[in-house]
Amino acid sequence: MTWAEGAVRILFDCRYTRLTRHDGVSRYTARLVEELGHRHPVVMLISDERQLAMLPDLPHVLGPSPTSLLEPLIGPRALNRLRPDVVFSPLQTIGPLGRRYRLVTTIHDLIYYEHPAPPRDLPPIVRGLWRLYHTTPAFQRWLLRLADAHVTVSETTAALIRRHRMTRRPLAVIPNGTDHHDVARTPPASRDVLYAGSFMPYKNVETLAAAMRHLPGWRLRLLSRADDATRARLEALAPAGSLDFLGGASDAEYAAALTEARVLASASRAEGFGLPVLEAMAAGTPVAVSDIPIFHEVAGPHAEFFDPASPEAAAAAILAYRDDALWRRRSAEGEIWSRRFDWGAAAEQLLAFLLEVAAR
Repeated sequence: MTWAEGAVRILFDCRYTRLTRHDGVSRYTARLVEELGHRHPVVMLISDERQLAMLPDLPHVLGPSPTSLLEPLIGPRALNRLRPDVVFSPLQTIGPLGRRYRLVTTIHDLIYYEHPAPPRDLPPIVRGLWRLYHTTPAFQRWLLRLADAHVTVSETTAALIRRHRMTRRPLAVIPNGTDHHDVARTPPASRDVLYAGSFMPYKNVETLAAAMRHLPGWRLRLLSRADDATRARLEALAPAGSLDFLGGASDAEYAAALTEARVLASASRAEGFGLPVLEAMAAGTPVAVSDIPIFHEVAGPHAEFFDPASPEAAAAAILAYRDDALWRRRSAEGEIWSRRFDWGAAAEQLLAFLLEVAAR
């Protein structure tokens, strides 16, 4: 690998890219590095050659696994040998000790201090360590001090970072983007409600499942993979046959599910951004979402909002879209609103910030 002559040497950590289907951080990585690569020479850091199938055609180098217990020690040494000027990470967990380059990390949210419950499928000892880690922000404050600067994806999260005094380092708010569509939509014949997200406790999918008791004739389609225990728990809350577990989807399948759905819904109690909400609006699919600050930031006035503790309120927000006139208005206005969130604009903001940090 050789660096571009005379250019600031930017290394983009792509080691959290998934191998077959993107999750939130994986999609954030792939789209941002692609757009950054259109604007400045950049080298991708990967940990598995199979990740390249999900990434743009850019120069890359193989590095250690980011989840290794030795990452805090061997990660920086491996990167020092590459001689980057600045390293950008899509998470804040990259090893910072002993580095000889500028480091910028991403803080997507502070959800787990408010909602510390771990994923239900983790072994008991790991669940215990998870809770211990998220009992206090002290460790993360120490970790954030070891970087030079940070990026976050929303003003809502930035306000929380400042309120909890997580870092004194420079902090840039660079919102997520989405891909945009110019196709005028008409209300679909289906009564499908799409949920695109994980089944972590704070996602509160239970409210959506229970809401189906107030939505006769409607179907809740759950995009992500769910284990048997999750399926059983949600099916117990909903009428028989009203839940459709899709078990994961490719980008093409996700796009098709969005356009087939009458509504995308989220009853989440907290989010750092809520990218599926923005992606639905960009596709012209109206949204019904929790009445929480981040969704007002992302969706503006172009959503139906509801109390996430109330299945009845969630059902009422979804049922509002039976009105074709409201559906068309939300579809058109939401698509226009979504254009303020763009991956190209995000990459330009990130590049300016990285060059500033590299020159500091």
